[in-house]
Amino acid sequence: MNTASATTTRAKNSATMQVLGRAGMVCYGVVHLLVAYLALRVAFGDTAQQADQKGAIQEVGSSGFGGVLLWVLGIGLFAFGLWQLLMAAKGFGWVAKKGKRTRRRIGAAARGVIGIALGATAIGYVLGSASSSGSGNDQQQTWTAKVLAWPAGPFLVGVVALVIIGVAIGIAARGIRKSFVHDLDMTDLPWGTQQWVRRLGVFGYVAKGVTFGIIGVLIGFAALNHDPKEAGGLDAALKTLAGQPFGTAALIVVAIGLAAYGVYCFAAAKAQRS
Repeated sequence: MNTASATTTRAKNSATMQVLGRAGMVCYGVVHLLVAYLALRVAFGDTAQQADQKGAIQEVGSSGFGGVLLWVLGIGLFAFGLWQLLMAAKGFGWVAKKGKRTRRRIGAAARGVIGIALGATAIGYVLGSASSSGSGNDQQQTWTAKVLAWPAGPFLVGVVALVIIGVAIGIAARGIRKSFVHDLDMTDLPWGTQQWVRRLGVFGYVAKGVTFGIIGVLIGFAALNHDPKEAGGLDAALKTLAGQPFGTAALIVVAIGLAAYGVYCFAAAKAQRS
């Protein structure tokens, strides 16, 4: 194959990956909408449901066409993950500052890993594989218990907690500063729609920052008290928030924010630069 032909093939493959990845971002948005729905159920007293991404996938699987929907969701999330990993490898060329570009690529890599993991979970439910077993809280507590058993375990878990809290602050700041807008090309969207996309992004990023922050705090308490049971994932974070004074109102606001992020993903699927 000559150089021109190879370049054309790579371009076609990249275009295909773009289309699949953007479709997958819609699936990523759907997961956030379902998590928002589950968070609302927790806010109104239904604590039996697993209010995280795995719970969202279970919710899809329990519907009448659950198997088909899970295949679509799983493949879409895989495509989204691969697209984000591609962005992490060579994307964000429009970001002038190298440090900011590196942070964008790290974020894309993280989303890529999450997308592939969620895709594997969705397909795992269809196939009945072990990859779909265990809640996010159980996995977090198991990981924390293993690390706490190391000689410097509590210190390392504390460092992880601080890193997660730092990421949470960064996510919330991305929303407050509206820096996510720089990664979108909304020139084809009406001005009113652009305004709504900005508002959804602000609200959504802040809500995600809050949930990450609570997860970091829970892991921090596990480190301080040498108790892995105090750690937890998104489900534990939402239920911890619900248990605080004015927690119901706060959780409703966070749930609406997560839903806003889900809708934002629909717009970003079209407008995301690449």
